[in-house]
Amino acid sequence: MSRRFDGLLFTIAVLLLWELLYRIVGSSGLSSPITTFATVVHLLGSARFWQNVAATADAFALAVVFSLGGGLAIGLLLGLSRFAGDVFDPILNALTAIPKITLYPVILLFFGLGMSAKVAFGTIHGIFPVIILTMNGVRNISPVIRKAARVMRLTPAQTIRNVLLPAALPEIFSGMRIGVSLALLGTLVGELFASDRGVGFMLIQSVEHSDVPTVMALTLLLFAVAVAGGLAMLQIDRRLRREG
Repeated sequence: MSRRFDGLLFTIAVLLLWELLYRIVGSSGLSSPITTFATVVHLLGSARFWQNVAATADAFALAVVFSLGGGLAIGLLLGLSRFAGDVFDPILNALTAIPKITLYPVILLFFGLGMSAKVAFGTIHGIFPVIILTMNGVRNISPVIRKAARVMRLTPAQTIRNVLLPAALPEIFSGMRIGVSLALLGTLVGELFASDRGVGFMLIQSVEHSDVPTVMALTLLLFAVAVAGGLAMLQIDRRLRREG
């Protein structure tokens, strides 16, 4: 009950601050909470909005599949080989630190405009946390557990499926949680520059036309989706760590 009350107070405080900023900045920089929520309702009832949501969802789903599948496979390979892990760990950390927006010209050169560019942009954002945390999760497994698998004469596939993956699951899932969030960010960034459909495309169009209410409404919807998804995955992550 206390948490709900605190959450309600926080929400009221944010809305009051929002209204105050609107009165200071004016309609050229912000839209009021009432106008923004009215625009949200209008968007939710618009067929064009849902068509763009579907385009974003398709690209995001593919980016997540490539990020999680590729990240898990590469992370397992690097985690199983101590030498490979030692060699690629600093390389992966350096690649992760590179602002992905700098790769935008290269992505366009290889993939052109459209779905493939958005998926590629989402994938390069989401795959690195999955690789790094999967690799570290496997490398941190106790040698005793690996020895037990060898004593039981498990095949490599059985060892991965029945021993390594369950033991490293909490850390792997943490990487997946971060990877999914970054894949969404990358997909939206790709739509800003390399697409003629999607929520990101709607957002950049609204910015170009100085449609402040639509910009605020889209930002609010994206924020709500990101927070809801992030909280759900965080709860699963915490449960896995408690059980682990």
